[in-house]
Amino acid sequence: MNIYVGNLSLEMTEDELRQEFTEFGEVISVIIMNDEYIGSGQPRGYGYVEMASKPEGVVAIANLEGKKLRGRAVNVVEALPLSHKSGAAITDIGNNNRSNKRRERKYQMI
Repeated sequence: MNIYVGNLSLEMTEDELRQEFTEFGEVISVIIMNDEYIGSGQPRGYGYVEMASKPEGVVAIANLEGKKLRGRAVNVVEALPLSHKSGAAITDIGNNNRSNKRRERKYQMI
């Protein structure tokens, strides 16, 4: 189960986050997102924890949601899966909006 953890302190480490979740089951991976792509390496204040089983993840979410870690109440929820289909739907919506704008312009000109 993949879990999103938000509102993390910028000083929080992956090892500290792992310790919080290990209490509720086996942790497969922990990553705290940062700005390494733009060169600063600054933490972004959120990350992901992957747990070995969904029941362990559900218990971890229930126990850690709103808990203060390093002075900040964290948001803990099941991460949404990424889907290639959602990108196609967004493209279709954009095309439909453009078509509607063209129609509106036609009617305004008459």
